[in-house]
Amino acid sequence: MSELMTLVEVGGPVAGLGAGAAYLRARHPAAYWSAVGMPASAARLVGSYGSVMDSCGLTVPPSRLRALAVRAATRREVRPVPPRRGLLRPTPTGLRIRLRLAPGQEPADVAASAERLRHAWGVHGVYVEPVKPGVVELRLVGFDVLQRVRMPRKAGGGFLRVPVALREDATAFVRDYRAIPHELVLGATLSGKSMYLRHLITGLAAQPVALAGIDCKRGVELAPFAPRLSALATDAGQAAELLPTLVQEMEDRYDLIRARQGIAPSTPDEEITSDVWGLPESERTVPIVLFVDEVAELFLVASRKDEERRDEMVTQLIRLAQLGRAAGIYLEVCGQRFGAELGKGATMLRAQLSGRVCHRVNDEPSAKMALGDIAPEAVGAACTIAPERPGLAVVGDTSGGWSRIRTPYLSLADAAAACERTAHLVPDLPALKPFRPATA
Repeated sequence: MSELMTLVEVGGPVAGLGAGAAYLRARHPAAYWSAVGMPASAARLVGSYGSVMDSCGLTVPPSRLRALAVRAATRREVRPVPPRRGLLRPTPTGLRIRLRLAPGQEPADVAASAERLRHAWGVHGVYVEPVKPGVVELRLVGFDVLQRVRMPRKAGGGFLRVPVALREDATAFVRDYRAIPHELVLGATLSGKSMYLRHLITGLAAQPVALAGIDCKRGVELAPFAPRLSALATDAGQAAELLPTLVQEMEDRYDLIRARQGIAPSTPDEEITSDVWGLPESERTVPIVLFVDEVAELFLVASRKDEERRDEMVTQLIRLAQLGRAAGIYLEVCGQRFGAELGKGATMLRAQLSGRVCHRVNDEPSAKMALGDIAPEAVGAACTIAPERPGLAVVGDTSGGWSRIRTPYLSLADAAAACERTAHLVPDLPALKPFRPATA
């Protein structure tokens, strides 16, 4: 009887601790990682580092000098040497460790074994990032950071740089218009495409940037941000008037660059290699970011007489995508589906949009439209996005790299309030004044 009472007295608290740990892991994964997961994973990594590297094929034979020293000192068998590791650095979401690669190894060798390392050390994910020649950094993520998105404190924002989402390796995904001037954002209804757009607009609203929008759904997506917009077109007819104005603005900026740098006026725009950022700050024009929501509405026509207007708008969009970067004009093209079936000029426009973001889509061809021409292996990842995870997307660029991201929740009321607070920052652009939306 006394033994039974002892088991009850000991087992009760142990079961309570187990239930508490399970609850903490499910509801507060960051706290669970800091209290339980990180010490266990760190001990597992330190204790099994050599054997894990050997089983992953990441060890190399030691140098002759080291082999002679080992035989002379211990007379033991000389074992292969793993990459030399640095100190473990804990983070709120995982661990970081730097490895110095052995001669003959490359970062791709370590990246190929990331899944093995993840299982061996009991973490959610392992990501490899080259630091400098011969040195890579392993980012160990202890839990699914995309389940409940919390942006890092140091997200790396700045002028024309907007932290939009969180990557699966717990770093911030920053939309940098200077590096990737134009972007295509695809996603089905309720996939999180509008949330992505809200973060972009609110991030740019506090900067000295002109924001313009084309929303052929009568403005239901972009109208709440009207106080901060310099121009807004709510149907195809208004878009047909706004796009030529932007093209003319672009050409005027090229004339300014020619005059400043002494380039002959007859020089074609395509041959001007400099941009507005080479001008003195006093003469530099304000950047313009054009948001196009539901771009397919600009391609669709109901009758033959609308085809000419459609062709003109598509041609102007292509010109802005080809030449707008040097003039400080950037495109953010959004839609549910985008491909050759939209009509003439669709694939040519898509080729100019170097940034790609694909949320949940309704079919595989839609994912191929967004990512198939730059990162074919990312198409499968985009097709597996679950409907119960809005905001989750696959992002890629023309370098071939891709990763999963998720946008944190931002209500429409908060985004509209941010645009209203920054309404005084709307720049003075005379060409866009006729398109300035009316606000209460």
